[in-house]
Amino acid sequence: ESLHYSVGLLGISAGSLLLAVHFYSLPRAAPVIPSTALGILLLMLSSLLAYAGIWRSLRNASLFSSLFLTISVFWCGYGAVSILGGQGVLNDTGDFRNALVPGLVTFTLALLIIAVVGFLHREVVLAMIASAVSLASAHEVAVHYNTAFGFSAVACNYVIVCLVGGYFALGRILYFLTKQKIALPGTDLAKNKAHEQTQSLSGSVNHFAVTGLILNMLPASVFGCRLLGVTSKLFIGQVPWLWAAGLYQTGVCVLSYRAMDVLMATFFSFTSILKFAGGYCLLYPLWQTEEPTFPTPFLVVFSILFAALALFLTLRSLVDGLYLLFYVAYCIALACQPKGFFEGGPQGVDVAIFVASAWMTLIHLYNATAGAKIPAGKGVVKALLARSSFLKLREGANLHAPYLGYSKYADAEVLGYACSVLASFAMTMTGDPQHPLATVVIPWVVVAGGILKLLCGSVAFARGKTLESSAFILYAVMWIIWGLTRYGGLYGTSRSFHTAAGIVAFMLFNGFIVFCTLFLNTAWFFYSLTFLLIAVSFLLDAIRALPAGYDIAATLIFGLVSFYCFLSALFSSTFEGSCLPMGRPLVQLSGVGGGMTKCLHLPARKASSVKRIADILKSGGTCGIPTDTVYVLVAACNRPDAVEKAHRSKRQAQERPMSLWISSLKQLQPAKHLFSPLLWDFMDAAWPSPISLVVPRGAWVDFLGMKDSAKYVGTPQSIAIRIPDCSVTTHLIDLVGPIVVTSANPTGEADTTHHNQVYAKLGDKVDAVLCDGPSPENIASTVVDCTKIDSGNIGFFRVGIIPKSQVLQILEQVQKK
Repeated sequence: ESLHYSVGLLGISAGSLLLAVHFYSLPRAAPVIPSTALGILLLMLSSLLAYAGIWRSLRNASLFSSLFLTISVFWCGYGAVSILGGQGVLNDTGDFRNALVPGLVTFTLALLIIAVVGFLHREVVLAMIASAVSLASAHEVAVHYNTAFGFSAVACNYVIVCLVGGYFALGRILYFLTKQKIALPGTDLAKNKAHEQTQSLSGSVNHFAVTGLILNMLPASVFGCRLLGVTSKLFIGQVPWLWAAGLYQTGVCVLSYRAMDVLMATFFSFTSILKFAGGYCLLYPLWQTEEPTFPTPFLVVFSILFAALALFLTLRSLVDGLYLLFYVAYCIALACQPKGFFEGGPQGVDVAIFVASAWMTLIHLYNATAGAKIPAGKGVVKALLARSSFLKLREGANLHAPYLGYSKYADAEVLGYACSVLASFAMTMTGDPQHPLATVVIPWVVVAGGILKLLCGSVAFARGKTLESSAFILYAVMWIIWGLTRYGGLYGTSRSFHTAAGIVAFMLFNGFIVFCTLFLNTAWFFYSLTFLLIAVSFLLDAIRALPAGYDIAATLIFGLVSFYCFLSALFSSTFEGSCLPMGRPLVQLSGVGGGMTKCLHLPARKASSVKRIADILKSGGTCGIPTDTVYVLVAACNRPDAVEKAHRSKRQAQERPMSLWISSLKQLQPAKHLFSPLLWDFMDAAWPSPISLVVPRGAWVDFLGMKDSAKYVGTPQSIAIRIPDCSVTTHLIDLVGPIVVTSANPTGEADTTHHNQVYAKLGDKVDAVLCDGPSPENIASTVVDCTKIDSGNIGFFRVGIIPKSQVLQILEQVQKK
């Protein structure tokens, strides 16, 4: 449990030691650690901290994860700037200061906020580290403007971090060596663990939002410092901060989907686009002398998307929705200024965003860790809408609802449609063929339409949405390739047959997707069909036959269809019912769209669910249920029709017979005389447990009322029988009687360890699934051959979770008895 705390804090200590040595040696003619080497080492440590921060976030430790991820971003940008300095890119006087100061200002304030909240929650080690790094950054800013401060003050702060990190490491070592008897103050993580469990019981919280808000401060600082005169220019040295923020923000977007937070994930994706675009514009003077121009239609549409997102986010939190309005104003300011990021209007909004992001960071961080909350307007608008009969808000996510993918994510379709809108409207401003880069289109098309759409495709694939993921990935590849070639000047003057052939191949793939969407819904059909218009415009442009205005018309049509899908996805994720329906499939065929008629799923923690499963089994149904090992498929043994259905639905192999489960030996009591005393005592000692005993077949089978079911259970010579060590399963058997059991997967496939896997593999072949999340074990039961137990010998058909030695020990104890 403490490994990732220790890795994160020791990683911070290692980086602080590097920086302490670096700043102590700066007054010398030649520093001990060259700038390039320092930058590379900091980048390596930042990746380690990112790993520790993500892992802690997945376990609900919001303060520690915020510290690790914040310092990870800090050192990533700092390392990249150091590499630029070491390679001679930052040559002019003041370049190094202009490059570093915006990032230092941001992380001074961000780490100070983390330190304050840490002190309030008595996380002394965390608070001391955060405050020391914050002071080091503040001293470094002061040194850049007044050398009288001296670099030794910066180094002293980093030495404090090293000492605190060493103290923490010593405390953990003592804790383990003394077997938890000695715990130094601040190093006992039992309190943290208990706090995490309390948080996890209180509901799902997006612990990544704090990092995303801190990342919003970083680009605002870069451009705001220029407006306020803190830095003298905008140039390539500040690109590492912008692109590091954009890269980490994309990661925060993915992690927000893991936290089932669609709205914040979409918001962070939008802001990452602005960060990548800002970095691109600072690189622009390297290859172009003309002033860049910005596509006004794109920025207007971007502000509309931000406004729609703010409206829906207001339903959850009034403060969050108002915060998004700053970005609406920012996009409008960019659209009104010919030079975009280089003008004072957008930079003024950047200053406001910096202040607002700092306040939002404090609110989110404090509320995520405190019992008493700072008022954020949660549920205010929701309470007003509760009185409306027209719009009914969806309740919280059903934790037991099955999903077909291999991992649980929120739906990313909202972002996928928004990316289509952004990429299409960015192209409505035709660039100069002689200077294609003069129009800032590449980041909007490649990042929004390409990279983020790839992300949406991967999330859709993780959710089991094969067709949607295929479409998103295909369109992403198309936007990336065409954005770089057409708007990056990679075409050259000769547009050959090969380019047209590649576009035709994309059109054929998209034609297949259009055909498949006939069986999905109407909106997806028009969405994929109108993308063909985009592909046709690409083809006509490649062969120099593009009519005037055709590409603008095509992108407008596709953009409007995508915008409708964006709003529809937002409405369906927020409200019950179909306010903006996606429509029904245009073609209905039997056997197609079987996912709409999946089986019933019930939470295992409710007694009413177990009773309902019992009723289904009694009436001849088959169900997937949890056990003390993996999920299994069951049927009542006195219902031959149900046993035959289970045998047929999973394509049971002859060499893998079905087994019999009971809830206690009392169910076999009438046939006790048919078992040898040694076998009976062995069964009594071995159960309940994940041990299946293969016993000789005999007349005792008739006492269970198996009738014609018997031919599907076991072999003509023997039957595997077990009492599971699972209260839900044994209670179900008490209600139904003995059950016939087989693994809940088609023969030849891996065991199912989650109710969603049962749902995905057998959902259309069973009547219900009892949902209990992940299995307690990933290994099946141990199968013991007891057919010759009276001679003192047992064998093992399969060694599962219970080792041989433990089974043999049980037998030895029974024999002695």
